Amino acid sequence: MRKTLASIAAVVVTTGLVVASPAVAKKPAPKPVDTSGLTKAVTVNGILQHARQLQTISDRNGGNRASGLPGHTESADYVASKLRSAGYEVTRQKFTFAFSRELEPATLTQLTPTQREIETATMDYSGSGDVTGTVVPTNDIMIPPSAEPSSTSGCEASDFPAAPAGPAIALVQRGTCTFEAKANNAVAAGYDAVILMNEGQPGRDELLTGTLGNPASVPVVGVSYADGASLATGSVTARVTTKTENDLNRETENVIADLPSTGKKVPNADQVVVVGGHLDSVAAGPGINDNGSGSATILETAEEMSELKLTKSLQRPVRFAFWGAEESGLLGAEHYVAALSDADRNKIYANLNFDMLGSPNYARFVYDGDGSEDGNDGPAGSAEIEQVFVNYFDSKNLATEPTAFDGRSDYGPFIDAGIPAGGLFSGAEGVKTPEQVVKFGGTAGAPFDACYHQACDDIRNLSTKALDELGDAAAHATAVLTLSKAGLFGDQRKATSHQAAKKKISKGPALTR
Repeated sequence: MRKTLASIAAVVVTTGLVVASPAVAKKPAPKPVDTSGLTKAVTVNGILQHARQLQTISDRNGGNRASGLPGHTESADYVASKLRSAGYEVTRQKFTFAFSRELEPATLTQLTPTQREIETATMDYSGSGDVTGTVVPTNDIMIPPSAEPSSTSGCEASDFPAAPAGPAIALVQRGTCTFEAKANNAVAAGYDAVILMNEGQPGRDELLTGTLGNPASVPVVGVSYADGASLATGSVTARVTTKTENDLNRETENVIADLPSTGKKVPNADQVVVVGGHLDSVAAGPGINDNGSGSATILETAEEMSELKLTKSLQRPVRFAFWGAEESGLLGAEHYVAALSDADRNKIYANLNFDMLGSPNYARFVYDGDGSEDGNDGPAGSAEIEQVFVNYFDSKNLATEPTAFDGRSDYGPFIDAGIPAGGLFSGAEGVKTPEQVVKFGGTAGAPFDACYHQACDDIRNLSTKALDELGDAAAHATAVLTLSKAGLFGDQRKATSHQAAKKKISKGPALTR
């Protein structure tokens, strides 16, 4: 049970974990962890070297590094080679998954009452097709939208009017249930194609992209709230075209690397710290921020830990993981956790996740492990991991905000298994507020990453300042968890006050709802 701030007297150690004062804990305070060697060794230049190589790999493999395609395999080859050269024991864990990609851009043309082209995007796992028909909105679309996300459009079979004679296209609003559920309900109601419109609140009004999670039998495309609202008024006919490739049994892999001890037994050998991030991109682009930035930072950290011979100081084993198929729904991390034996799963001490660390209009978001903003906390230890990051940034006079601990990145399968987790995030498609500009700089009213899940997420789509600040914090937390004798549960600790606003920002794989 977490103690309240008022009930704990403590001294903040900004170089590592927070330890209790003698007034509360009778044990002597453990020696602070000096992480400066690793944070100095992990450099922006080192991170960028790996990011540039991932860009090169994307360039010679059709402009992407998506799982199930050659660009991801070559990315895994590169990472595995670098880790072996650094002395790691590397495992390439293969698994199969439901693969999907767009072969030609989707089109959406309104034919009546006036003809116009509408910007659209193929939803992952959409079927292929060419459908011309009447556009029929569900009977519960909310125009104008509610102040907070709450639309249930398409979540129930009764939301769909009877499909008219001839081809028909369902218009469904984002909200509450998954895109897959909405599409399946539309097909069951007799519709031949589905248009998914965004819900309409700030940050949920742009062109909608995302994933169905499993292959659909009909074309399924996304549109912005404004375009969806225009299609919902009056009698409208339209034409939808999609051309996709879906494969239920495509092979991909995770790259797992363990830093072996050098003749010295690690004191807490049954407390493995897994430091991970996804290596794959979406099929639409090279994914250099999402998540080349996290992968490159993790790889740089792994190399420097070996170079500094930190194996001699390890209190816990460290395992670096480069997940596959995150963009298809956290599948690599899910496979890894599910494949562990009970004994091996119980040895996972904590998971650190780094997914997008270089957003151009960045913020310093920390996973809200203690649930201080909405009560949605993580497994025991998650609050302490959050505090490691917050304390570090506090020591540098850098403000932070919590990001929703909602499982929408590769830490999700770990917390589902009761394993504490934490991490950092620099922002995705969400829009930066004026208040956040005061904290982090940048541009109000603009996305944290305007190229999120797009072809322009290339080597030019990185903030070196973000990589510097968040990269050092990632290295710091890795060192604290692996080198600290006290660990997460050693002595009573006091949480310092967050410099966090109430608003939460979350990022994850391609949207599912």
